[in-house]
Amino acid sequence: MHVTPALRFTAEQRLDDGVLEREFVLGGSSGTPDASGTPDTSGIPGILWTPASDAVPPAPLILLGHPGGLRRMYPRLVGRARHSAAEGFATATIELPGTGDRPPLPVVQQARADVRQALQAGGPVGADVIDALILPLVEQGVPEWRATLDALLALPGIGGPVGYSGGVISIGVRLAVTEPRIVAAGLFAGSFVPRTILDEARRVTIPLHVLLQWDDEGNDRQAALDLFDAFGSPEKTLEANMGGHTGVPPHAGEAAARFFERHLKRPVT
Repeated sequence: MHVTPALRFTAEQRLDDGVLEREFVLGGSSGTPDASGTPDTSGIPGILWTPASDAVPPAPLILLGHPGGLRRMYPRLVGRARHSAAEGFATATIELPGTGDRPPLPVVQQARADVRQALQAGGPVGADVIDALILPLVEQGVPEWRATLDALLALPGIGGPVGYSGGVISIGVRLAVTEPRIVAAGLFAGSFVPRTILDEARRVTIPLHVLLQWDDEGNDRQAALDLFDAFGSPEKTLEANMGGHTGVPPHAGEAAARFFERHLKRPVT
């Protein structure tokens, strides 16, 4: 029998625009097993943002993906959350496995070192290294996202539809294939893509909005284009802008916001 780990709020503040920000921990208090079956005594940290007004129907929810390190990523995450709240969306994020204050994943740490070595030598990053870097995050992270979604949708004021926004793009692909409650995804190209994820992309059928920074120094542009081509979605849009990984222009965020408005907002009756 599937049991959803308990979600415990640990801190709360009202931002200056009225958005309610609540930090939480999912599971861990009683040694809830993680995706590998190992008891996780620390739990999974996360943040939930909800719109200022409570006089609205249950808010649609957007899951905010990121490359790990909640404290480091917080300024960008809260900016995305504020913009989404202004459109009536709740947003939530969790810490990736092996990042931030969570226990490290040695295989991923070694793969990161191998990637740095390959890039410094000016050579390609091998497929086996990419698998070791990304697949452990997918295998553990996706079940954690789904358990988080179970807990969030049980809260008052949070409803569907549900979207996913951000990276790691392979996590977004796996969620789009395995999580039927996610009805649209805005994916950030900018991380290595394992071969198995490219195969899974052909099974993705939900609407997609993919953001690609053309000059992203850490991204294999051709791999990102191949992944977009592989997606099986009848509705998919690729927005490519000049600039590096952190040079996303403001209008790209506006386009992503319009995408989620089309697919997550309920018709007014």
